[in-house]
Amino acid sequence: MENSTVKEKTQYTVWEKELENNYQETVKMRRYLHQHPEASFEEKETAAFIVEQLKFYGITDIKENVGNGYGIVAKIKGAQPGPTLAFRADFDALRIQEENEVAYKSQNPGVMHACGHDSHTATLLSVAKVLNNHKEDLYGDIVLLHQNAEEVLPGGAKSMVEAGAMEGVDYVFGQHVQSSVPAGKIAYVNGYAMAAADFFEIRIQGKGGHGAYPHDTVDSVIIATKIVEALQTLVSRVINPLHPAVVTVAAVHAGGEANNIIADTAVIKGTVRTYQEETRDLIQQEMKVMADNITAMYHGTSECIYTKGYDSVYNHPKETARFVEVMKGKFGESEVIEREPTMGGEDFGYFLKVKPGTFFNVGGGNEELEATYPHHHPRFNIDETAMLRAGRAFLAIAEDYLVKGE
Repeated sequence: MENSTVKEKTQYTVWEKELENNYQETVKMRRYLHQHPEASFEEKETAAFIVEQLKFYGITDIKENVGNGYGIVAKIKGAQPGPTLAFRADFDALRIQEENEVAYKSQNPGVMHACGHDSHTATLLSVAKVLNNHKEDLYGDIVLLHQNAEEVLPGGAKSMVEAGAMEGVDYVFGQHVQSSVPAGKIAYVNGYAMAAADFFEIRIQGKGGHGAYPHDTVDSVIIATKIVEALQTLVSRVINPLHPAVVTVAAVHAGGEANNIIADTAVIKGTVRTYQEETRDLIQQEMKVMADNITAMYHGTSECIYTKGYDSVYNHPKETARFVEVMKGKFGESEVIEREPTMGGEDFGYFLKVKPGTFFNVGGGNEELEATYPHHHPRFNIDETAMLRAGRAFLAIAEDYLVKGE
């Protein structure tokens, strides 16, 4: 047992040193990807770059075009049998014009890595290099999930799962750099971490006419205002107050430029955010009932189009607690923080619905580097040392599950 303990510590130290030695290569990869961003479902060259790097590192078990786009699943087989861990990194960019003045600024007009997916990809590639170089130390396997299209519905994760990306996997882990968290800090949530993100559009058909003769019309604007008002009661009066939910009306469109024409149509658009699936379904059901009944009361008709987006992200308590213990052991109590859940969306939840694991954040914020702008901002950037901490976190997980065993 004593020899096993010594080996565990020795192996992680070797892995970590190698990761540190690869840091400049990691930065180079991240900056190359940052210069050549590709939007969701258009990441052909990015996927080719990832596959090329994996092969260069000696990884040969690679599946391309997994799912509905350019998803990649690669495998590092350990020398001894054991559990299989999956590590995920997304690699799509956003349709944003970059405003950073840096040497590695986006060369693709109107497209930018404004959410850190370039760093996720470079980090996981570096981790793959280290673990493949030391696969003789592993009692189990590593599956690398390089995921396309996280930013745009229907996303890449669900279709990758449906295509078999999680077959044989026992545990799954993912990380996201976070500019609002100081560089290097590990942030976690136990349980529900991110919300299911749905969208709705309510189309109202009335009867237009002259503003001087409202009695001859069916005013779609009046109907829309009554529906918007009623939607506010979904959370306050329909949903269990112990189940978090958000119903946001983001836009109402009706009429034209004229002051004296009553609009015949109106459209209400918004988003719904929930954690529990039953809450999600109830809101969808009751929203349609409200829209139909209110519209009928004013002699109009309506159509409620409800689009389910990503499922919620639920971090499994047992695996999350184990993760926190490992992170505190490696980096110290002060470097690991518990954050509040968010109502933002992320499609990593599809992987966690198949197998247990956790989704964590690594701080990338640094005021001195002006790396504090929010995600999806044209000046978003990160402290690149965050990639070292994220890489170390993945290596620590691999050691915990595949060197110490369960």
